[in-house]
Amino acid sequence: MSAVLLGVLVGLPLLAGTALCLLPVRRPAPVAVAVAVVVAVAAVVAAIRRPTGGWAFLPLVEGGRAELAVDDLAAPVLVAVGAVAALVLLTAALSGEPRPARFWGLMLVFTGSVVLTVTATTLPALLLGWEVMGACSYALIGLRWSAPATVDAGAAAFLTTRTTDLGLYLAGGAALAGGAGWSLDRLPTAAGPWLHLAAAGVLVAALGKAAQLPFSAWLSRAMEGPAPVSALLHSAAMVAMGGYLLLRTAPLLAATGWAGPAAAWTGALTAVALGAVAVAQTDLKQLLAASTAAQLGFVVLAAGVSATAAGSAQLVAHAAVKAGLFLAAGAWLTAIGSKQLPALRGAARRPRGLGVLATVGLLALAGVPPLALWWTKDAVLAVAGEQSVPLQLVGLVGALLSAAYAGTALRVLWSRAAPAPGGDEQTPTGHVPRLQLVPLGALAVGSLVLGALAPGTAGPAELVVSGALATAVVLVVLRHPVPAPRWAARWLGLPAATDQVVRGLARVVAGAARMERLVGRGTAGVARAVPRSAAAVAVLDDRGPGAVVRGAGRALPRLAGAAATLDDRGPGAAVRAVTAGARSLGVLARRPQTGLAHQYYAQVLVALAVVVAAVLLSIVVR
Repeated sequence: MSAVLLGVLVGLPLLAGTALCLLPVRRPAPVAVAVAVVVAVAAVVAAIRRPTGGWAFLPLVEGGRAELAVDDLAAPVLVAVGAVAALVLLTAALSGEPRPARFWGLMLVFTGSVVLTVTATTLPALLLGWEVMGACSYALIGLRWSAPATVDAGAAAFLTTRTTDLGLYLAGGAALAGGAGWSLDRLPTAAGPWLHLAAAGVLVAALGKAAQLPFSAWLSRAMEGPAPVSALLHSAAMVAMGGYLLLRTAPLLAATGWAGPAAAWTGALTAVALGAVAVAQTDLKQLLAASTAAQLGFVVLAAGVSATAAGSAQLVAHAAVKAGLFLAAGAWLTAIGSKQLPALRGAARRPRGLGVLATVGLLALAGVPPLALWWTKDAVLAVAGEQSVPLQLVGLVGALLSAAYAGTALRVLWSRAAPAPGGDEQTPTGHVPRLQLVPLGALAVGSLVLGALAPGTAGPAELVVSGALATAVVLVVLRHPVPAPRWAARWLGLPAATDQVVRGLARVVAGAARMERLVGRGTAGVARAVPRSAAAVAVLDDRGPGAVVRGAGRALPRLAGAAATLDDRGPGAAVRAVTAGARSLGVLARRPQTGLAHQYYAQVLVALAVVVAAVLLSIVVR
């Protein structure tokens, strides 16, 4: 049962999405919505049944299997991912806008990769989901590939997050070197400096995905994508997964002694800085984008102080709130033709139902009681206060800025002033389909009730004070516009800095390309010269050593013949003469050998007589 359930959760959206991207499906929208609904139902069942499973990847490495599990941390996030994805796709289908089949397919693949990331308990499974998720974000942001701005925005998002993603590979190498293996729950056991290297890698990768400082600029560029893409990407998908990874690896951050505080302060400062950025925006989607980074700052803060339950509650509640707000912004963009705040004056009054649903989301974003983010943000800040009062105060400033930018949006949307002319970004339709309000209503209900997930870490006094402050800030902003800080209007200069880095990298790449061309030309010249040189060497060889060899080849047979003749007439003749003489002597030596005994005795006597005669002769001579 576990394998089937995990297969539906992960495999079904991946396979169905791939099929929609590659096959000519006549009506992709109903197919995509049906698959998303099945995944959402399976997510609820998985949260109850808690399945586990996996497959072999590198069996010789500890933790080398791609393992998946639905545990206490993954269960609520998984349900949020499934529900938000289904509602976003349903809203996109009900909007009536024509969308290519690849949009529906990529959205399903995107959802499947997020589910894989949520359920991963080992680095191989996590990296697979992480990489597919990043690739899909690039394709979805740049969906309108004929517009250069959208393609550039997708590239900026991809290059920024892809660069920081290298931290996960660094963490994987450090975990192996430190003897911890690739199981996420064993990363804190890495030995020596490898522990700190693994924590640094995870921290960089997660901060890049969550668009925390200093990696926030790509989130602004991502607003070039369609509204449903923004709704999913900014709520329960890629940006949320950066915060989720830190919640999953909170024990690793705590084990180092420095990574936890670094994450906490980065989250708190991002909540303040990007809150100020949101206040300064005049584009509704840009305001919501900055608020995404700011709200995810509370999740990162929670991971840094090991407040895992409070952080996951903040993540889930924010997913419902932000998905509804981005879908509402997309509906106004379609109906009015603009997302610029001056052009959206009074937009909440037409249609009023959409305005009421968006108001619920904005009040939740502000932290007004009894809406969800009031509970969850206070739960995070209460745990932060137990470790560091300054950290809690900085987080509280970020929470009050949430009320300021939410109040700014409410003041414009409910304004009685006429919309400002200009700001037309597409042809307006003049209406919002009524059925489109149904999924938005479901998300508004989530904005109201999901605060029940927050643990009871915040006391009654803290809740009352924060709620009163948030409500007061909203009321003040509704009457008196907040002065927009100019230094924050351009996202703290981060997009410009990112562009400078990208241009610098482009120059490096161009220089490398020119060097490659020079090397190529030199290589080509060498390649052309080598045959000529070889031909010249061949001619010299043919006329020099080759001629000598050929002459020697002709002279040697003659020399060999002369040597043979001399050998035959000289040493050969002498050998033959000696052989003939030896043969004659042999014949003579064999003649006395007759086989008769009396002849042998006679021969002995003759020989003895010869010897005696020789002896006597020698005596006489002396």
